Amino acid sequence: MVTTLNPGSAKVGSQVGRSVPRLEGRDKVTGRAEYTHTMQVPGMVHAKLFRSTVAHGKIKSIDTSAAKKLPGVLHVVTVDDVMKVLASPYYGPAFHDQPILAHEKVRFVGEPVAAVIATDPHIADQAVQLITAEYEELPAVYDEVDALTSKVYVHDVLKPAGTFADLKHLKNAKDTNLALDYRLRRGDFDKVYAAAEHKFEHEFKTQKVLHLSFEPFACIADYKDTHVTLYDSSQGPSFVRTEIARLLGWPENKVRIKVPYLGSGYGSKLYIKLEALALALSMIARKPVKVAYTFEEMFYQITRHPSTFRIKSGVDKDGRIVARKCEVYWNGGAYADIGPRVTQKSGLTAAGPYDIDNVWIDSYALYTNVTPAGALRGFGVPQLVWAYEGHTDMMARALKMDPVEFRRKNIAREGRPHATGQMLKDSPVEPVMDKVLERMNWSQPFDKGSGTVKRGRGFAIANKAVISPTTSVAIVNVSADGSATLYCGTVDMGQGSDTAMAQMVGEVLNIPAESVRVTPRDTDVTPYDMGTLGSRSLFHMGHAVKRAAEDARDKLKALAKEVGEPEGSNIPIAELFQKRYGMQAGNVIGSGIYKPDYTPPAPGTGQSPNVTPFWMVAGAGAEVEVDTETGHVKITKLINVVDCGKAINPKSVETQISGAALMHLGFTMFEKMHIDGGQVTNASLADYKIPGFHDVPTVMENIYVEHDQSNGPFGAKGVGEVATFCVGPAIANAIDDAVGVRLMEMPLNAEAVYRALRIKQGKPLEDE
Repeated sequence: MVTTLNPGSAKVGSQVGRSVPRLEGRDKVTGRAEYTHTMQVPGMVHAKLFRSTVAHGKIKSIDTSAAKKLPGVLHVVTVDDVMKVLASPYYGPAFHDQPILAHEKVRFVGEPVAAVIATDPHIADQAVQLITAEYEELPAVYDEVDALTSKVYVHDVLKPAGTFADLKHLKNAKDTNLALDYRLRRGDFDKVYAAAEHKFEHEFKTQKVLHLSFEPFACIADYKDTHVTLYDSSQGPSFVRTEIARLLGWPENKVRIKVPYLGSGYGSKLYIKLEALALALSMIARKPVKVAYTFEEMFYQITRHPSTFRIKSGVDKDGRIVARKCEVYWNGGAYADIGPRVTQKSGLTAAGPYDIDNVWIDSYALYTNVTPAGALRGFGVPQLVWAYEGHTDMMARALKMDPVEFRRKNIAREGRPHATGQMLKDSPVEPVMDKVLERMNWSQPFDKGSGTVKRGRGFAIANKAVISPTTSVAIVNVSADGSATLYCGTVDMGQGSDTAMAQMVGEVLNIPAESVRVTPRDTDVTPYDMGTLGSRSLFHMGHAVKRAAEDARDKLKALAKEVGEPEGSNIPIAELFQKRYGMQAGNVIGSGIYKPDYTPPAPGTGQSPNVTPFWMVAGAGAEVEVDTETGHVKITKLINVVDCGKAINPKSVETQISGAALMHLGFTMFEKMHIDGGQVTNASLADYKIPGFHDVPTVMENIYVEHDQSNGPFGAKGVGEVATFCVGPAIANAIDDAVGVRLMEMPLNAEAVYRALRIKQGKPLEDE
């Protein structure tokens, strides 16, 4: 085994499990880190957008004459200009349904209709105000359930991108708002439900919320006749490269995507967002063009799916859930983005982490006339857990069973089949729940409060399948001085993946993680990765990185043998290269690729013996105080527990849990995009409230359970999403425990609680 640049500074096994400070941390805290939003490129000009003011309508005219006369304006662009430089103005990961600029129709308020290219962003902004448009307004549909049967169609004809087999049957479909209908069938729900001792049926809703990355969307396109370079705030540069090449009709090697530091994404910067627009504008201007959004404009790009979840459960006389039916309606907005994958990949877990022999799931992706929805941390699962864990508590109360014991009786344990038919493995739901209950002191007496302030506590559990099948590739280059460079496409947007990947390389090569440099994402340099999403990176790219490092290690062993070193020699790497080449020269390069096994779900039944390479497991507990005179809820304790497999970097795992919990605390308690006639009425940080310091729970614990993932790299798996799952239902269950009211729709703000209390008292407010 060859050793290190600095002998003695690292031991075998010393890199994985270290809380290594973030490798890029110094650049970020000193302000040296460069982001696309603040970048400048020589010769760069700026673009701003004129947006639709109607939710659904035919474009009758666009008057750009006044804008063109403004000094400093270079071009005013509509879709007609785009189609002169690109054969098709449409893009999208699942459907080629989204035009670069509105084409013939507008489908939501805020849709880009025209663009101004100017020498200065302020001039471009001013010119946008001079553009006018006339529309023939059409009826609009906003609600996801209404969209399924509405005669108002957002799209005249459906155009699947061809990427996903389960969408091909929708090619050229008309008179529908359905972008995917996913079905899972196991057992005989109808028969068993009809015979069940107890029957329960509920409907839950979630609202439209925003990712709100603190670096807004930004892209700079620099088009040349022979190649194009995009400087991009993206979580998935490999996909962007493929899609831009498709739009141009070029080979991929003429398209270069460079990703500077990314100011978070949470799923919003996946697939393709501003890139096609920036490309078209650069082709027209013949200059580098920068498109950078304001915070307000983020409300018109991508959001989380609002949802309606109808759930039925049949329970036998012993308290066993014997049948469950789930109908989930996902509000995908005007364009599909990746909504069909959310519909399927999350929909398959709608029945929850329970052992139920008879399951029926229908999961629908619907088009509506609001801002498009896509991936957001959790990929739809938080919306599902909100419903099924509220439903679980409601059943336990109705049956007069302890919610803990009711769950224990029904949890799906190792070796039992999931609703998809795949056997559960490395899915420690009960140990995670036990840790939540332990930290909540659940078995101890609990003070329920007195007077007008009542106290309650609740908990929730959940699981999720990781998105599959996906591919990752990595390269490790060992230099002659013993240091190493890692080339991989996983984008570090704040989750600490660069540091974790460096630790894996260090573990294999027996060098400190600090001796590993992770190359910035650049598709001319870094190899393919499907994207940084769905908690797949640590597992999928981790495997590829580990294999690349092992390949390099094996080549170093071969080199040692070549120069006559005995097997197992501990000659330092630098001496090995010196001995082989007579100087500090040469490289050893290892490569690795990973794509897990996968069996597609059977059409119509959704059954598969291998639908996911690993399961994520989470639990949360909450204690609350509810002021019965105002409805105000104070969260006094929040315990969030996840299974992380093996913690590669323990400190990073803890901060991931903390960040996820606070994000979903906001979604649970007060965040909501208010929409009136299709118009977002609170598109600013003054009106769209995110958590502040005073909203942080008095006691907050971020805990991980290490349950070795048998097929994971070093036993690890991702945690970026998993801590988002249970926050909402745990708080809702605690509010119910405190004051006996059940809220079925987020957010759980003071007004919602107060209204529910008034209804319970038989004194509903006048506008109820």
